[in-house]
Amino acid sequence: MSFFHELAHQYIDGEWRTGSGSWDIIDFNPYNGEKLAAITVATALEVDQAYRAAERAQQEWAAANPYERRAVLERALRIVGERTEEIVEAIIDELGGTRLRAAYEVRSATEVLREAIRQSLRPTGRLLPAVSDGRENRLYRLPVGVIGVISAFNFPFLVTMKSVAPALGLGNAVVVKPHQSAPVVGGGLIAKIFEDAGLPAGLLNVLITDSAEIGDAFIEHPVPKVISFSGSDRVGRHIAGTAAGHLKRTVLELSGNSALVVLEDADIDYAVRAAVFSRFLYQGQISMAASRILVDRAVAEEFTARFTAAVAALKSGDPRDPETRIGPVVDALTADALTALVDRAVAGGATALVRGRTRGNVVEPTVLTDLPENSPLPGQEILGPVALLMTFDGEDDAVRIVNDSPYGLSGAVHTGDAERGVRFAQRIVSGMFHVNDSTVQDDPLVAFGGEKTSGMGRLNGEAVVEAFTTLKWLSIQHGRAVFPF
Repeated sequence: MSFFHELAHQYIDGEWRTGSGSWDIIDFNPYNGEKLAAITVATALEVDQAYRAAERAQQEWAAANPYERRAVLERALRIVGERTEEIVEAIIDELGGTRLRAAYEVRSATEVLREAIRQSLRPTGRLLPAVSDGRENRLYRLPVGVIGVISAFNFPFLVTMKSVAPALGLGNAVVVKPHQSAPVVGGGLIAKIFEDAGLPAGLLNVLITDSAEIGDAFIEHPVPKVISFSGSDRVGRHIAGTAAGHLKRTVLELSGNSALVVLEDADIDYAVRAAVFSRFLYQGQISMAASRILVDRAVAEEFTARFTAAVAALKSGDPRDPETRIGPVVDALTADALTALVDRAVAGGATALVRGRTRGNVVEPTVLTDLPENSPLPGQEILGPVALLMTFDGEDDAVRIVNDSPYGLSGAVHTGDAERGVRFAQRIVSGMFHVNDSTVQDDPLVAFGGEKTSGMGRLNGEAVVEAFTTLKWLSIQHGRAVFPF
């Protein structure tokens, strides 16, 4: 595990360091419990050092020729390509991701880097007309300065890269606080890639720590102008409120409980495959995952038989086995919580069409149906391999059920008529919705984010330029202005 020991450090101002805290974060393999590394936490002192280093380095970076910034990103892309297998292995070890899921994440992060390379040359400026004669209006798009990134444990390599790569390409500096369960894949690994790509010291810093140690210092520090956070809506609310109190901008990618809807004219076999993928990719530990599978009553019997058979056939266990589709959840606390959730649901009247066992941190898939009307499950995020199978009577009923949620991140509808699917999707309150596909989608060109309590702001494409740059108006009076006094 020398790979993890090498990267399981604080990375501040171009140096790999040990934190000055009095306790360690232990990085475990969630499948076999192997200790990957112990990392002494960073304190508020290191938070300040990282942000100050970023602030110093950013000014020269912003003034650099954008082709120089692009060259660093191009080298980072080549390094990811050369080290793909190494990154895949790290995802399997640290996150319990299957090889299929790990490869999916690396491919997606690669596309994010490709787009960041293109974005690095985009922000320039505009000439705008002026009300007064002789005036020239220039509108410059400039980097905001320093960005604080707090990333989640699920898809941490991709999620962190979605903020880090474009932020750097646009002339900013970044300080990353990865999730405690993904300190290497979501932090140290990315720092090493950019270090080897020749990124100047101070522009990317990684702090492995916890709010129990630093409180709100990461958010409240005066240097960062934008906080980009991916995680739960509960934590997101706190970050939004704290940042707003300091007049900081936030980009929040929060919780979801997406629905995959099967209309009566859908291709049932295809819809089943999409539903299984949408719910059980990475053990369902994805905010876009379809926890709710909604099926028109006219085709419910056929869909249910095929769906439950497909779910029951999913192989659970060792994520290193190429046949495994369901690996371990992130930790024992999560495994216990999911087991208790299913037990309570069944005790409360729900029917388990498929009921998986819990073996260590491996939680086998469960499919619940016949949920009582007062069940809280359809309205909450379930980060685990538990699917809720529900029926509806016609499109209006389906729309009502889908929208009856505090979340609005993603979703999908399956139908034999694509334009019917589009009309259905337009009635759903969500940031993203997909016709005849899975609920788990990410495209580096397309704005990614949610509505309601699923987030605020967008990443990817032009949206990330809006998120990580600011506008400056500069006017020039070429003649003599007339003043009223």
